[in-house]
Amino acid sequence: MTSASEDNRYALLRRLSSPQDLRRLSYPDLEKLCVEIRGFLVGNVCRTGGHLGPNLGVVELTIAVHRIFDSPRDTVLFDTGHQSYVHKLLTGRANGFHQLRQEDGLSGYPSARESEHDVIENSHASVALSYADGIAKANVLNGKRERTVVAVVGDGALTGGMSWEAINNIGASDNRVVIVLNDNGRSYGPTAGSLARHLAELREETRQHNVFTELGLRYIGPVDGHEIESVEHALAEAAAFDEPVLVHCVTEKGRGYEPALEDDYDRMHAIGTLDPTTGQAAHLGIPSWTEMFGQTIADLGAERHDIVCITAAMLHPVGLTRFAREHPDRVFDVGIAEQHAVTSAAGLAMRGLHPVVAIYSTFLNRAFDQALMDVALHRLPVTFVLDRAGVTGPDGPSHHGVWDLSILDLIPTMRVAAPRDATQLAELLREAVVVHEGPTAVRYPKAAAEEAIPALRRIGGCDLLYGTPEGDVLIVAIGPTARQCLVAAQMLTLRGIRTTVVDPRWVIPPSSEVLDLVAGHDVVLTVEDSSRTGGAGVLFSQAAVARGLDVSVFNLGYPRQFLPQGSRQAIMDSNGIAPADIVREALVACSRADARRMTTARFVG
Repeated sequence: MTSASEDNRYALLRRLSSPQDLRRLSYPDLEKLCVEIRGFLVGNVCRTGGHLGPNLGVVELTIAVHRIFDSPRDTVLFDTGHQSYVHKLLTGRANGFHQLRQEDGLSGYPSARESEHDVIENSHASVALSYADGIAKANVLNGKRERTVVAVVGDGALTGGMSWEAINNIGASDNRVVIVLNDNGRSYGPTAGSLARHLAELREETRQHNVFTELGLRYIGPVDGHEIESVEHALAEAAAFDEPVLVHCVTEKGRGYEPALEDDYDRMHAIGTLDPTTGQAAHLGIPSWTEMFGQTIADLGAERHDIVCITAAMLHPVGLTRFAREHPDRVFDVGIAEQHAVTSAAGLAMRGLHPVVAIYSTFLNRAFDQALMDVALHRLPVTFVLDRAGVTGPDGPSHHGVWDLSILDLIPTMRVAAPRDATQLAELLREAVVVHEGPTAVRYPKAAAEEAIPALRRIGGCDLLYGTPEGDVLIVAIGPTARQCLVAAQMLTLRGIRTTVVDPRWVIPPSSEVLDLVAGHDVVLTVEDSSRTGGAGVLFSQAAVARGLDVSVFNLGYPRQFLPQGSRQAIMDSNGIAPADIVREALVACSRADARRMTTARFVG
């Protein structure tokens, strides 16, 4: 906000440096501020991309929270974290929005590194109430009982089981916790399940008792979440109690921006860059990996009536739109409940169906035990489709899908496919759903589906992409790293190094055909778009040792650390899997192999 026109358009917003500044504004000024904030959000988020709809719906609510409570003395938490943009504006971060979700820029979620007003770093849903429970207990133990913990819970977060585990404890306490229920009736799409009906009855005031009071919370509401004065009165009433209170605020996702209100799917929940005037994005004409999955699973649904799909509140983001339209009785949105999704899938599989659990890679972390004990132990035919696998880009550390291979290789009977392109995605998905004993997974990135990479020939279940079955260096290209690996192979060939590139297609467990190729090379490099700690490369190394192969295997992947936000390509290039990195590692490995051979020759001689 630097130009004169912006100074005029955002005059009130520009004057805010901390939440305390809000208390000096009159209600007419606050109404003007709400208009400024919505204009600012539309203009900036349409330019950078991000979560627009949820934040347009919490403008008045967030202002009221900061006028009644004293952050950071009182702790304010947001669940889900993507509805915290207004909070960021009110806590002095407006000038950072030109770099929202970009490298070294403002996070799209709360971030303790940015501000003393933020506590939570991760952005996964249904966790804030557990944080609130712990912080409130700590306040009591630390002699700060008068401080309040405020948790703004919305966008479907109450459909997650952890929320109710936390309420079970909060409601039994006498701690100062205020739960602000941002009830917009939606997650991405409309909220799923019986909770949605219950909240609707509360909104319409047709129910005398409610689940919150039964679990020990005082209940205030429903309140119009777009009337600041009404929300303030409700919050002030809640703040006066020395016990947990829930304030039920009814809001409208996407409020104040007509293109968002007209978006039936998700009210512009998360957007890329688009024209703020029309709400339209430029169409590049290149389908995404997600769209290719959506087409294939819909076709499979028409071919096989035993295929059912499960999503955890992300029907449209994971590509199930067409499947849901064509097979509405065979798609189940369970809400933000990944653990339940997986075990429910196990139940479906126990009775002869083939469930496909479509989920973001990072969210599978939450359901590891269910995948292990409820699916794999029973050798059930459940297929996990892991969207956003590998580096995702601007959503930052908690959304990169870099742990799936590390956790899935721990699961007995699990088979994992990593397609190198969208054509292979369709082929491997078809292979996955014909596996009738044990679980399968197919992982792919958040990216445009580039042109297919042809194979020279198929050897068993793997594809030879470059070179011959014997040579100096074998590069095992896992998933979409095949493009970088092929560029590196050409660079090595120019140096006179005989190089082979193989795509294993199914990466867990390691295939015998790839191990046969390992035996025909001096040096092997595995390259994966995931953590190298416990990843697929480590499995290949272990398998080579177990077979007694006398070859050096080097694993390239991401370091054991949380990766920052930024563009997908920039993060990949700066973390060791660019073509130049592959070439460098191959040359070092060749030198070591040569030195070892010379040492062995001298010893034998």
